Amino acid sequence: MINIKTISVGMTLTMAATIPSWADVPSSFADLAEQVSPSVVRITTTTNVEQGQNGLFPQGTEIPDFMQRFFDQNPGFQGQSRPSQGIGSGFIIDGGDFVVTNNHVVDEADEIIVEMTDGTKLSAELVGKDARTDVAVLKITNDTKLPSVDFGDSDIARVGDWVMAVGSPLGQDFTVTTGIISARNRSLDGANGAYEDFLQTDAAINRGNSGGPLFNMEGDVVGMNTAILSPNGGSIGLGFAMSSNVISKIVDQIIEYGEARRGWLGVSIGELDEASAEAMGLNKAEGVLVQDVAPNGPAQAAGIRAGDVILNFNGEKIDDTKELVQVVGGSEIDKEVSVEIYRPKDNKNINVDVTLGKLPERDALVQASTPTPEGKTILGMTLIPLDQRKADELGIEVASGLLITDIDEESHAAERGLRAGDLIREVNQFPINSAQDLEVQIKTAKSIGRNSIFVLAESGGNTGFIALPIN
Repeated sequence: MINIKTISVGMTLTMAATIPSWADVPSSFADLAEQVSPSVVRITTTTNVEQGQNGLFPQGTEIPDFMQRFFDQNPGFQGQSRPSQGIGSGFIIDGGDFVVTNNHVVDEADEIIVEMTDGTKLSAELVGKDARTDVAVLKITNDTKLPSVDFGDSDIARVGDWVMAVGSPLGQDFTVTTGIISARNRSLDGANGAYEDFLQTDAAINRGNSGGPLFNMEGDVVGMNTAILSPNGGSIGLGFAMSSNVISKIVDQIIEYGEARRGWLGVSIGELDEASAEAMGLNKAEGVLVQDVAPNGPAQAAGIRAGDVILNFNGEKIDDTKELVQVVGGSEIDKEVSVEIYRPKDNKNINVDVTLGKLPERDALVQASTPTPEGKTILGMTLIPLDQRKADELGIEVASGLLITDIDEESHAAERGLRAGDLIREVNQFPINSAQDLEVQIKTAKSIGRNSIFVLAESGGNTGFIALPIN
């Protein structure tokens, strides 16, 4: 307690003010940097990129006849592959056996080299990855035990806490930067937004820092530096680190199973607004609305129906769709859980027991990216109707809609986040089951002067609305 005297107009006022203690503000971060830096690594990858004839033409380019005749007569000028280099950062865990980094740092790499802060270079191999959270785990291919760090509890990290980022920005020497946690529970609104839980920090993060650790002042990893928002590619104080409590679960699963294993309830869900809640007989908008139930899925087996409202999952109150996706995804597969639902038809709450399944991998959907003969291209998307056989083959919940089998990367659809393997379920609230259905809605929208259609799309089991330009 400090007494502050303020003198004003010949009058003395004594105030008792509570001043925060600054005893915990470090005078230097040198000891922490020295403690944790040996566990941080630079990651260099090499990927062989297929080239066209003699590397002069990109793969798939139509080559002029006179050049083709030259190549035919000179076999030594045939197609070659060109090595492409990538850089990033990572950190060593689990007593020195494994390295954690971003999936985008090592994805499709043919060779991975891990470099320690002392210059030691070691080969590494990919153990497994998870595209939804952009996490990858590597194993160093030698028997030497290396210095490692532990995951901290990101749930207790507070806005304003000091943090330290360590990594190899731009592939240069290792760098230490400090700042605070600027915000929590952030999402970058990508296709995997429901699985994202970022800590935002103003500690300087630049290209090459991807996959590097964000430390608290105890030297524990509370996040993995993943992305920045910047108009010029450099740090402007908007850095995002995937929280450790998300990463650590995924890492444990990858080490044990070689993949992430998320629980699967088998429902498509949506937010519940006040008007819908009132129409259903609820006093307030709480829980999430079940829009569809997967045939033969866990929810259907337990008796959950479309139109039910999920209020509680295994003892945890559910307030929104993101919360339900995260708590279900973080649950063990084959585990029986109790789910409380409100059923409007009966105007009462019901408790059901559900044995969770395993969330289908997005890779299963991407396998459908090769165009099929019956596909039709509309707005840069090659589309086929989704029948039950194809839905079962791909592990897709509901056999309806149009499946995107290929997409023009320069189209509005790609810009808005649609990808091969995604589904178009509805347009302007009308079910879409054929190319003709889609064309009718586009024509109708144009006839009344609209520039976009309102698309309900499904990606990896999650649904969302996209305003898609049609001009």
